[in-house]
Amino acid sequence: MPTAIVIGSGFSGLAVSSFLAKQGWKVTVLEKHSLPGGRARKMEVNGFTFDMGPSWYWMPDVFERYFQQFNKQVSDYYQLSRLDPSYRVYFKKDVLDIAADYEQLKQSFEQLEPGSGARLDAFMSEAAYKYKVGINKLVFKPGLSVTEFFDAELVKGLFKLDVFTSISKHVRKFFKDERLIELMEFPVLFLGALPHHIPALYSLMNFADVKLGTWFPKGGMYSIVDGMYRLAKEQGVEFLFNQNVSEIKVVNGKAKGVVVDGNLIEADVVISSADYQHTETKLLEPAYRTYSDAYWAKRVMAPSCLLYYVGLNKKLSNVPHHTLFFDTDFKKHGAEIYTHPQWPTDPLFYVSVTTVTDPSGAPEGCENMFFLIPVAADLNGDSEEVREQYFQQIVKRFEARTGETIASDIIYKKSFSVSDFKTEYNAFRGNAYGLANTLLQTANLKPSCKSKKVANLYYTGQLTVPGPGVPPALISGEVVAGLVHKEFHN
Repeated sequence: MPTAIVIGSGFSGLAVSSFLAKQGWKVTVLEKHSLPGGRARKMEVNGFTFDMGPSWYWMPDVFERYFQQFNKQVSDYYQLSRLDPSYRVYFKKDVLDIAADYEQLKQSFEQLEPGSGARLDAFMSEAAYKYKVGINKLVFKPGLSVTEFFDAELVKGLFKLDVFTSISKHVRKFFKDERLIELMEFPVLFLGALPHHIPALYSLMNFADVKLGTWFPKGGMYSIVDGMYRLAKEQGVEFLFNQNVSEIKVVNGKAKGVVVDGNLIEADVVISSADYQHTETKLLEPAYRTYSDAYWAKRVMAPSCLLYYVGLNKKLSNVPHHTLFFDTDFKKHGAEIYTHPQWPTDPLFYVSVTTVTDPSGAPEGCENMFFLIPVAADLNGDSEEVREQYFQQIVKRFEARTGETIASDIIYKKSFSVSDFKTEYNAFRGNAYGLANTLLQTANLKPSCKSKKVANLYYTGQLTVPGPGVPPALISGEVVAGLVHKEFHN
């Protein structure tokens, strides 16, 4: 039986380990922390359960497809409910609830811009095509050769995919109202560049948002991790926690295992689902690195973020599960993330109150809140003073816009930002969302999922194909497991 070591138990690590085990491999997962999940860990404190990372459940079809490949269903592991509204948006003067019902949403568009309901139909028709081709054709490629994309449907639909048009230009073809433009550009905010640098292909995310909907797993996003962890163990995967890998052992140009606490753990294949740049620069000798320091220095990063986990000793009455605060200058904040990286002047922010949907995340009569401010990666000056200053700023705006007071009712608060991403996850430049999805960092132009210098060494996760996000991480694990199995048995 061939053996594999997987470094890290985030979504991609859980996925790759499960697929390899299903294919007959003996798989051992080594995880730095005391529980699985990587960036999607949970934190339990004072009766509150916080999801530490991802908080949006989009593309339910990708999750369903994942479990089906093991003859299972999502419902075997966790229960989903669709959120309605999907989320609320506070603009400078207006408030818009994104209704789960499409016809109702079209009416909301019409109220902001007459004629935009019909144009939303046309926009979604194009986005549906991109989603179908993008999810079924583009993302399941290992990105090792351009010939992977010599597919009749891909070539035929190249211009329909809008790879060479920006999402900014594309959205403005359909909508003129600035509020609708911001709303349609929102899903690409975390892709790592301003909308005029992101390919219009990514309107497929608008389809995921509007048509496929926003969901929530009972018990929180960690329920997905727990479900995937249980599935992996059912496949025979072995997990070892509190294991800090210090070296990938290479003998005669071939990965032979990893070193943990001075001890060598041998395997036929090593797959890193840890941070790619960290793996290359800290776990491999210079001669075995595929990419130079100069290469990494030129990578364009998606944002990091400033997070707050907050527990209230009361219930709120006027908030939905997800709220976006777009009540400041969208373009200015974007420029402060991407063009001239700096701590933002007056940031957009996002709030998730999971206990609106699932009270189990907090003690009775309490509320569980998650605040997120997108910030540039690798910012200096990430101090407690800076974090507190921003927290006071966004709490005041939250209270003013929602009519709810929370400042005097906070009984728990923890912040997490750039320096924590570096120390906790070895995140390159303290990023939260991987590499920017620009045209020059797409598919074959991303760091390769297979080492070019070391045989039997592979990579999965958000810095390689297909990219950042939970659904892409599941797909990344599947793609790499398929590649490993195929190459090892050839």
